[in-house]
Amino acid sequence: MKLAVNIDHIATLREARGENEPDPVTAASICELSGAEGIVCHLREDRRHINDRDLKLLREVVKTKLDLEMAATDEMLQIAIDTLPDLVTLVPEKRQELTTEGGLNIISDKGRYENAISELHKKDILVSLFIDPEPSSIDLAVDMNADIIELHTGKFANMRSEKDKLKELSKIAAVSRMAAEQGLIVTAGHGLNYINVYPILNIIEIREISIGHAIISRAIFSGLQKAVEDMVNILDRRI
Repeated sequence: MKLAVNIDHIATLREARGENEPDPVTAASICELSGAEGIVCHLREDRRHINDRDLKLLREVVKTKLDLEMAATDEMLQIAIDTLPDLVTLVPEKRQELTTEGGLNIISDKGRYENAISELHKKDILVSLFIDPEPSSIDLAVDMNADIIELHTGKFANMRSEKDKLKELSKIAAVSRMAAEQGLIVTAGHGLNYINVYPILNIIEIREISIGHAIISRAIFSGLQKAVEDMVNILDRRI
């Protein structure tokens, strides 16, 4: 299972002072050198953390895979087409949310997402849909010609009851199998950390996980290189 590191929180810390440090572009290079096989950033409409300068430099610097998370708006589509990330992950976005609260409701605006996928494919950009682990979403993702699905694991991560966790984990596993059988690449992310990630490792269809907050939080105490290396070792089942 591969690790993609979300560097948004490096930019959040920078924006807390409105200055130049810490630099998310430097962080991306450290993450790659420490074993990450992808860098994720979310360019939000309000530019609350990652900004246009960051994205431009990340495209120049990232050597593994650059995954641009974005809403399916005309502005963001043009930015993606101009920047040419390796992957675009379409996510829901609300200005008032602290972080992404759930998966896309793709059935509500299927045409818009189909158009976005079509336009990105014209530039040979792979497209992932960030969705909740629901079977109906898999069928829609296939119909819309998505390449990848990223399953939202936030509900699983925030559950307190072991019974509820097992139930949600079973749903994630079942949907992962369904997606893989239909030819979709399966990834997962949101709320995963150094403890709750272990059960996810048993879902063999999940090829990659995206983690940001937990890694950056640990990095405050142990350093970014070790924080990334520790997670890579977990995914490789070395610890």
